[in-house]
Amino acid sequence: MKLSSAISGLALVASTSCVALAFVPSSQVAPFTKVGSSAVTTASSSPLFAEAATNGDIVANGDAVSDLNGMSTGELLGLPARPGRPLKVAIAGGGVGGLTAALCMLKKGFDVTVYEKTAAFARFGGPIQFASNALSVLKEIDEELFNRVMDKFTFTGTRACGIKDGLRADGSFRMTDDSLDYLVNPDAPADWFVKFPLKQCADLYGLPYTGVVDRPDLQEILIDECRKLKPDFIQNGNPVTAYENLGENEGVKVTLGDGSTVDADVLVGSDGIWSAVRAQMYGEEIKKSSSNLKKRQGCTYSGYTVFAGETVLKTPDYYETGYKVYIGPQRYFVTSDVGGGRIQWYAFFALPPGTKRAPSGWGGSTREDQANPEENLVDYIKSLHEGWSDEVMTVLDSTPPESVEQRDLYDRPPELLRSWADGNVVLVGDAVHPMMPNLGQGGCQAIEDAYVLTEALAATKTTEKIPQSLQEFYRKRIVRVSIVQFLSRLASDLIINAFDTPWSPHDNLGRSWKSYLTFFWKPVLQLAIFPAQFAYLYSYYPTGSMGDLPAALESKWKKQHEIDAEEAFEEVAKEGQKSAGPSFFKKAEVAMKEQFSTVGAP
Repeated sequence: MKLSSAISGLALVASTSCVALAFVPSSQVAPFTKVGSSAVTTASSSPLFAEAATNGDIVANGDAVSDLNGMSTGELLGLPARPGRPLKVAIAGGGVGGLTAALCMLKKGFDVTVYEKTAAFARFGGPIQFASNALSVLKEIDEELFNRVMDKFTFTGTRACGIKDGLRADGSFRMTDDSLDYLVNPDAPADWFVKFPLKQCADLYGLPYTGVVDRPDLQEILIDECRKLKPDFIQNGNPVTAYENLGENEGVKVTLGDGSTVDADVLVGSDGIWSAVRAQMYGEEIKKSSSNLKKRQGCTYSGYTVFAGETVLKTPDYYETGYKVYIGPQRYFVTSDVGGGRIQWYAFFALPPGTKRAPSGWGGSTREDQANPEENLVDYIKSLHEGWSDEVMTVLDSTPPESVEQRDLYDRPPELLRSWADGNVVLVGDAVHPMMPNLGQGGCQAIEDAYVLTEALAATKTTEKIPQSLQEFYRKRIVRVSIVQFLSRLASDLIINAFDTPWSPHDNLGRSWKSYLTFFWKPVLQLAIFPAQFAYLYSYYPTGSMGDLPAALESKWKKQHEIDAEEAFEEVAKEGQKSAGPSFFKKAEVAMKEQFSTVGAP
């Protein structure tokens, strides 16, 4: 009860503490001068500021009083509705978290530049899951952003999602209940173990339903919306490599890949799990691994490697299911509808780190780097699922072997004893809290970080308060993020180490102690744990309830989803399966090499 009360309290605080600030044309921002000089900040050209002064709002604000009386050496930081110069922000990394932070901050009137290591952005086909909490944040950040993402979205949370029995599912992709009828009725199907209450939990808060969007679509939308506000907001091919805090009120000096430096008020480290910003902040060596590969730059090998592939396949349950987790001895297999008739699958195995059989797809290796480049990876994965349902085999058989990729999964324990901030530098997203992909919350938490950080900085009125605001951001985020990290890791550990084919009185497929434990877990998961888990994940929703909008969005999407899927199914029937092209990261790596090879060329 105490934990539940604490979680509920955290959710309530999180969902009520974020208030968006109005956007006012920059022409209404007053000129500024440095506080402490002989000149006085001018307000006459700002009607909003003049009105605030008339009403005594400035006198009521402690920061403004101390600043205008010369008691502070910091500069006034302005917003479109507040005098002072714009906050200058450098963002390391142009991933989901970095681009979302850039857009959120640009809309507040900050001067933002993103420094991205890849020479150019290129399209790649992988999807990213956005749960209901992330969709609420996107809508609160920008209505147009939300609408454009919805136009490219595939809802999964409106359909059956959950855990299936990897051995007992009969191979026909049938839709059955997840009840306990099979205990007394040997003819009752036992295909579904537990279904997730995604729709019910979204409806609890009045939020859009969980789903996926292709990363290139999301990336293009974010970049386009940022460029509307600042055309040159991003610098490609020049990553952040180091920083130096310059002292009180002086900001931070940022060192870039080409050796040049730039000054900023704030550096946001959003440069991914192998973050250069974090490496300096925490005294790590970038990508340095232990001899057994179980530690890498402060991150811990999760114990699992994942293979991933994509296929276009019309299964009998295609329109009725969102995503499915097939469980069995020492492994699990996930499939998800990702739109356009496509099914993406993930196969998780408890294998030692460095057990490479497939290219990483993240720019780390190619097919030629593997021990046996000619090995049929689909056949290899099928061999690890011997005796499993034909549903798994059907998905694998339809996948082009050359499209299979692999990644060892690393994460980090929560940073409960170290702040995410150092002076005027702060970490967000995977740079500080990478997490296992089981709950699809990695990108969602990065988006929440971007929003909460922007709100904290928007409330910062002088440069001297920036370090304090960054520490406050850490304190606001650490508890929720730590809980999500824990839940994400727990999901993998339970499924791999504690779950097995559940016991049934009608066959001999589940007879280990884990099988009995899995069976007894079923009602607890179904009635308590999963409802509480998803209710907590969705409990951060700065928009508040969206009323009838979620249902309207789902209804509009459903018709187009079927049209797009049927077109894809017809194309595959005529032309066969096509392999996905090189991943975005591999394309970008090639582009970067080409860019640097031309430097100094005649």
